[in-house]
Amino acid sequence: MMDWILFGIFVVLMLSGVPLAVAMGLAGTAVVALSGLGMMSLPTNVYTGIAKYPLMAIPVFVIAGLIFEKAGVAATIVRFASALVGQRRGSLAIVAILVAMILGGISGSGPADSAAVGAVMLPSMLKAGYPRSFTAGVIAAAGSTDILIPPSIAFVIYSLLVPQASVPALFAAGMIPGILSGLTLILVAWWLSVKNDFEAAPSEPRPPFWQSLKEAGWGLLAPVIILGGMRSGFFTPTEAAVVAVFYGLLVGMVIYRTLTWKEVYQVLVESAEISSVILTVVALASVFAWASNTLGTFDHLAAALLGTGLSEVPMLLSIQLLLLIAGMFLDAISIYFIFLPLLIPIAIHFNWDLVWFGVIITMNMALGQFHPPLGVNLMVTCRMAGVSMESTVPWVLWMVAAMAGTMMLVTFVPDLALWLPRHLGYL
Repeated sequence: MMDWILFGIFVVLMLSGVPLAVAMGLAGTAVVALSGLGMMSLPTNVYTGIAKYPLMAIPVFVIAGLIFEKAGVAATIVRFASALVGQRRGSLAIVAILVAMILGGISGSGPADSAAVGAVMLPSMLKAGYPRSFTAGVIAAAGSTDILIPPSIAFVIYSLLVPQASVPALFAAGMIPGILSGLTLILVAWWLSVKNDFEAAPSEPRPPFWQSLKEAGWGLLAPVIILGGMRSGFFTPTEAAVVAVFYGLLVGMVIYRTLTWKEVYQVLVESAEISSVILTVVALASVFAWASNTLGTFDHLAAALLGTGLSEVPMLLSIQLLLLIAGMFLDAISIYFIFLPLLIPIAIHFNWDLVWFGVIITMNMALGQFHPPLGVNLMVTCRMAGVSMESTVPWVLWMVAAMAGTMMLVTFVPDLALWLPRHLGYL
């Protein structure tokens, strides 16, 4: 009975427009009160929900991403990517995706990187004749690769909820799927550009390769320092985030000299706002998770699903479909807290590797970031481009289909995700 009350209150609040974090917190609190589980346990659960060492990486990676954005690193990487791609049909769309993939190796936040790429690429793409709706869709889709290419805030949250999957193993496992997703998006963006005759003539001359490489070198070195330091054992993922912040300050204030103390203050304020939203969701979702775990709600649901008699492949495809639909309406962190307690027992029952399982779940979340009607990346880029989300649908659906195909490939060829962490000794 309490299982139904828990989800009933949550669904009613969510459909009433209550913020998702608040809906989860209130639903959990109501069930704790009705079940006599002890109201005094709630403050402890809220605190313990966020008092975890791996979570420290989230606000620090957010700061790092904002510092590199304000320092103008994105602009130097754009010039380097333009020098690589050259002057051809669809070159600016390809550059936008490449830049987003590189920035994903610095901050790991899709909306933040979509904003950074949009600020640099939107004016030049519009000047070259790309439709605003196409430009918004391409940049939003490109930003979705950032939660797959390490470092990734989503993988940090997954590791927190699934301790069997370590952060380094998840970071390594996301590398190849993230690159494959980006390459797939590049093919689709190029094909749509050729088909619709976008960028028929080069808008700007091709930048000199070696000069642009020299300018972008400091930015390109950031992912190498972050990932190389973790691989060598010099620092943990949380310490890597701190190193990224200090490296970003060095690049922005000493080398490029584009970052002022006033902008550093603005970065700290903005990162505090972004991090507080994430950690508030984590804190309130922990109340929902504790109430459901105490009642055994997800164990009951998992047993019911397993009792349907579905074999491994149909069950896996059903989970993919469920998460794809959920990703259209919910953000990634909320989906983790709502669905992982249900899905992990199923994964263990079928003996699925939990690192691979985390990658395919996160690929679903990446899809949701630019899938209407609530893709957070798409919200950011549509606002920047001044277009409605509906106008991007004819373009975005091609990209959704392409990334969904990549996700199915990783689903049925697990070694695409597991080869690298095995090779590096994380599995």
